[in-house]
Amino acid sequence: MVIGVLVEITNKNVDKLFYYKVPKNLEKDIRIGIRVKVPFANKKLEGFVLEITNKKIDMDLKEVIAIVDNEIVLTEELIKLGKEMKELTLASLISCYQAMLPKALKAKNNTLINKKYDVYYRLNKKEEKFNSKQQEIISLFKDKKLVPRQEIINISLSSLNTLVKKGVLTKVEKEHYRLEHNNEKVKKHPLTAEQKEVVRKVDMDRFNTYLLYGVTGSGKTEVYMELIEKALEKGKRALVLVPEISLTEQMIDRFEKRFGTSIATLHSSLSEGEKYDEYRRISKGEADVVIGARSAVFAPISNLGIVVIDEEHSESYKQDSTPRYNAIDIAKIRAKDNNIPLILGSATPLLESFARANKKVYKLLTLKNRINTTLPAIEIVDLNKEIKSMQGHFSSTLIEKMKEKLARGEQVILLLNRRGYSSFVTCQNCGEVIKCPHCDITLTYHKTSHNLRCHYCGYATKFYDKCPNCQEHALKDLGVGTQKIEEELKNLFPDNKVIRMDFDTTSRKGMHEKIINTFKNHEADILLGTQVVAKGLDFPNVTLVGVINADTSLNIPDFRSSENTFSLLLQVAGRSGRRNKGEVVIQTYNPDHYAIKLLNEHNYEKFYQQEMMIRRNLKYPPYYYLVHIRVSSKKEDLLSLETKKIIGALKRNLKETIILGPSISNPYKLNNNFRLSIILKYKYEERLNDTLNKLIDHYKGNNNIKIDIDFNPRHF
Repeated sequence: MVIGVLVEITNKNVDKLFYYKVPKNLEKDIRIGIRVKVPFANKKLEGFVLEITNKKIDMDLKEVIAIVDNEIVLTEELIKLGKEMKELTLASLISCYQAMLPKALKAKNNTLINKKYDVYYRLNKKEEKFNSKQQEIISLFKDKKLVPRQEIINISLSSLNTLVKKGVLTKVEKEHYRLEHNNEKVKKHPLTAEQKEVVRKVDMDRFNTYLLYGVTGSGKTEVYMELIEKALEKGKRALVLVPEISLTEQMIDRFEKRFGTSIATLHSSLSEGEKYDEYRRISKGEADVVIGARSAVFAPISNLGIVVIDEEHSESYKQDSTPRYNAIDIAKIRAKDNNIPLILGSATPLLESFARANKKVYKLLTLKNRINTTLPAIEIVDLNKEIKSMQGHFSSTLIEKMKEKLARGEQVILLLNRRGYSSFVTCQNCGEVIKCPHCDITLTYHKTSHNLRCHYCGYATKFYDKCPNCQEHALKDLGVGTQKIEEELKNLFPDNKVIRMDFDTTSRKGMHEKIINTFKNHEADILLGTQVVAKGLDFPNVTLVGVINADTSLNIPDFRSSENTFSLLLQVAGRSGRRNKGEVVIQTYNPDHYAIKLLNEHNYEKFYQQEMMIRRNLKYPPYYYLVHIRVSSKKEDLLSLETKKIIGALKRNLKETIILGPSISNPYKLNNNFRLSIILKYKYEERLNDTLNKLIDHYKGNNNIKIDIDFNPRHF
């Protein structure tokens, strides 16, 4: 027997199958989709078996060393999906498969994760004579087929051993999964007439992409669960994607109350052992509903009946590192291959999605009304006029509204889309700005740890007030971060508890859930956070949402900045008034910007029309497709020279494409690499993939120049 193995090396030079002979003693255990250990270039490497053949290969083949897996790691569907993903992203095939798997199942993983077992005993036969301890053990089986070992040894370990020796009891091992799921089901909510109509329009027996456009609080999750129940009734399974870990926890809670322990979860806050267990539960068909973040789109679910993507507008569905896939594209492939519906839900759909719905490419479903309450009233505060009455970063309007709500025992959510204590540190004497030594970016001051940190490469150093340039003790932190706002809140509202939710406070396992539960149980009055607080969270007692500075994301030099700002602000506004009348205060220096003005009306459609005119004039999506080519090198002169050559090659080969650049990437220097960007805009370009593949091939052996290609980037 001969097998084709895709080895663990991500280098494009070896992105192909290598053939090995299988020793006779291993042949019976060889299957497509398992991992094997093979000799490769004087090393022992792991790889995936993708082909089994008896054909003769005209060369001396090396032998497989060992089989790594007893169970199939890559299903037939995932193998096919990886090949399609390679075509979509131009990444190596092995990197596509590596992206699909939890760490414990990836080739090149050195961490051994053991399965855990619970030990039980089964009663086989009854002897005529038992002593008192043995009889007490036998009586445990009166109403049970299996009894846990611990329960038996609490009576007598020696009696247990005697009963096993006599064949009266047999040891049974059942695998114990690390993650526990709640089995407490609650009565489901009756659907409104509007929700029922949406459910009725979804054809469960064929592939269609549906855009569920529903205002915040309109009950999209109830619609998802009703559709999933229909899939389960057909004996099928469901996949649900959410954009944030914090949303995963809340969604899991709601789904477990509806569907019990048939839920499995996949997201980054799980331990490697928990991910390993959940992945195998899914693979073995022990979970009917899988909920997770972006990478859960690769879950090995058989007999898939529906795919749901909540908050489909979110940037987090796009992977920023190789392979640069979009989970929505992968979900479409899976839904189409299984001939099932794909549901994309959002209160602020991606412009491309809404355009496709208007063109009938997607089927549009709408929920126009909130459940139980009306949409919150939004007040725009012009900070240009309030500058003299500001207390720190708070306008008098926001402070008065907060006092009013807190006095009534209600809760407040505040959004600041930036973590840390301040944006940057500068010298008041010479003007020096403290930057990362590896990146062209300012360091952020974190007060709790008293250090300066780069949010790009992770570099950190202690903060000293002495300037490294002029040696004066004149360093001062400027700008604003969540830690500084938290400090101001404690001074303004000393009698109210503030809880902060950002990357720094949620980096430890379980902290998302802990913070959410603390606020949900009203153990805190004010929740301050970055954009993680804007999406999908449902707190019944929140009646006020405040946005500290709406301009943070509006001023980013990116063609999506207006869309991202409008979406973020409308989403966070939707956290207010979910059960009682709610209000929203948005502080801004740009009150006349259309992305801010249209928030007053909660008017997504009007924003869509305005933004589409700009996109059409500037030839941006959805009117044109984009490709972002990033060229990087540690050698600045070489980078400039090679990028000019690349531009020349693109212009010679791509006649139907607008080519922009090279321009300086933001940041220009990252991890000691200088970076330049090239942007391609096109409607149809027959030679695009062929040209880009040749470009990748040309530089694949070059250690001085790196090429990264991103199709339809969410930002630059």
